[in-house]
Amino acid sequence: MPRNLSAWLDLIIHLVVMLVLISLLSQYNRILALAAFTLWVFLAMFARERCRVRAKEFYNYCKNVVGSFNETVLFALKYLPQAILIVNKDGHLEWCNKRTHEYSEKTPEVGMLVEEFWSGMFSEKVFDGDGEYTFSSGDRFFKVRHKLLKPKEEQVPLAALYIQEITSHEKLKIEYANSRTVIIYVQIDNYDEIKQGLTEAEKTSLMLSINEVLDNWINSLSGLMRKISEDSYIVILERRQLDKAIAEKFDVLDKMRQLSGKNKIPVTLSMGVAIADKPSTELSLTELGSEAQAGLDLALGRGGDQVAIKIDGKSLFFGGRAKAVEKHTRVKARVVAHAIKDAMDNADEIFIMGHRNEDFDCFGAAVGVSVMARKMNKPFHIILSDMNEGIDKLVEIMENKPEYKDIFVKASDVTTSSFIAPLLFVVDTHIPYLTAAPQLLERISHVIVIDHHRRSENFVKNPLMVYLEPSSSSTCELVTELLMYFDDDVPISKLDATAIYSGIVVDTKHFAIQTGARTFDAASYLRRSGADPVIVRDLFKSDYETTVALAQAEARSEYYEGGLVISYIDKVMPNVQVIAAQAADGLLKIESVRMSIVCFQLKPDTVGISARSTGELNVQVIMEKFGGGGHQNVAGAQVKNGDLMEIKAQIVEISKTYIAEADSEDKQ
Repeated sequence: MPRNLSAWLDLIIHLVVMLVLISLLSQYNRILALAAFTLWVFLAMFARERCRVRAKEFYNYCKNVVGSFNETVLFALKYLPQAILIVNKDGHLEWCNKRTHEYSEKTPEVGMLVEEFWSGMFSEKVFDGDGEYTFSSGDRFFKVRHKLLKPKEEQVPLAALYIQEITSHEKLKIEYANSRTVIIYVQIDNYDEIKQGLTEAEKTSLMLSINEVLDNWINSLSGLMRKISEDSYIVILERRQLDKAIAEKFDVLDKMRQLSGKNKIPVTLSMGVAIADKPSTELSLTELGSEAQAGLDLALGRGGDQVAIKIDGKSLFFGGRAKAVEKHTRVKARVVAHAIKDAMDNADEIFIMGHRNEDFDCFGAAVGVSVMARKMNKPFHIILSDMNEGIDKLVEIMENKPEYKDIFVKASDVTTSSFIAPLLFVVDTHIPYLTAAPQLLERISHVIVIDHHRRSENFVKNPLMVYLEPSSSSTCELVTELLMYFDDDVPISKLDATAIYSGIVVDTKHFAIQTGARTFDAASYLRRSGADPVIVRDLFKSDYETTVALAQAEARSEYYEGGLVISYIDKVMPNVQVIAAQAADGLLKIESVRMSIVCFQLKPDTVGISARSTGELNVQVIMEKFGGGGHQNVAGAQVKNGDLMEIKAQIVEISKTYIAEADSEDKQ
């Protein structure tokens, strides 16, 4: 008879010990020993019977349960409330349970591709290791946990997929995301300009039209809007309504641009959008408001007529098609000039730098700031990057003058300042990594930014002051206006004025583009200060090799429908950035061309891009896709570790798409 041998042996040991004790007891009291022995006999019989019963139960268990274990496991696998699939590396089904039939779109069969009966479910990543992922099928959501099955030798690798429906959980997450609060600050960014020359009745009528367009837009989104000042509004939406506005590409900007008074100046809006989309660190309404204001400042800094949104840590921009409107008042220039004077007065050393590979606008602006520093009797240095062939003639002329001795410092030679309160000016750029000496931004806490480019997402951190005017033709124009209000008697030498004047000439293409009344006022001020156009003309003369390279770049150009022309320079050469810029300028003179782009090999591992526009299209938007930026009419970018021809092909596709979208919007 089968027995539980382990238990029976244990009992025998106990019984033997007890019997020995009874024997010892019989030596002293036979009657008591006899009684104990009788009890021991009954206990031994009981123990033997219990072991027999337990052995029988164990036998039945083995016969009924263990014997049919495979069938039990197979039943559980087939009818678990999870879909279970076993697939091979090619995505073919090897086995699945019954639940898979309920989840899949078609009846699965062994050997079928998983995509044939359940699209979107299979991912080749399941063979990279154990893990999980989520996918959707129709309006249902599923979570897949995948585990590699270790094959024996010469067996095909297999993976087990355990799939559970999580539709209710995912829909709850989507509803949560869609219901997040969105705050939008809206501002009429040319409020003063659109009212000029209008009667009170005309101003009232125009504002009614503006409010009507905004009300219709907000009502279509089921949002809430309140006016907070003459030219500003606050809008509150849910995320689902913002997504609708994004899908419509904020067409309210186009509708608003169609409004104008008798002065024919179109109305433009700027918006800053903040989304409470961080559940782990929920933003307060105060923080949302600050983020919306930062977005509005970014939109205005880029020239206005656009929307700035930060989603998942990335900034998105919509609009930006209208030209930045030139301000007719210099009040801001006067205020900034006085603030700069106070900042210089509190500094004991002044550094001035622009972007790498300086151009005439960058260098001229730096010279203009140095004039202010000289007026304040402060020690100053102009920091130049190690690559500035475009301005080498002007730098050489100035270095030969005693008043400019030891003023220019190479970025590679910059060391820690020994002064207690240094002040750093950054001109003609606001992007930290593009500056001539980015390390100075970490060493010097007081930084003043003067720039005319549209504001990008990357900006100098915590600047002391920012003077950024995208409506200006050049940074040299801004610096010239600051000089006008800096002091009654600013000592501008002939060479200083010529350097600043050359920056305006270059960036306006000899006063042909992006010029306004203030541009000519600045040029007149510099001419009265001694700026010499003859020297400027000589600075722009090029040598034979440069002329040939320029002709080759223009000869390689290709024209695309919509007014795009693109060319390239595939050799690293001196002044290649200047040559590319001149080629882009020259190609823009061709009839029907609205945008010209030249790619060039700046370094063996760096591709540069120079873009120009007649004003109908915004080349800055295109350059931002390559990590660059600039102005609506003039922009550029540098791409590291990229192939010249591949980048050229990408530019063509992106530009053609942008032109098509811009033209379709104009027709509507």
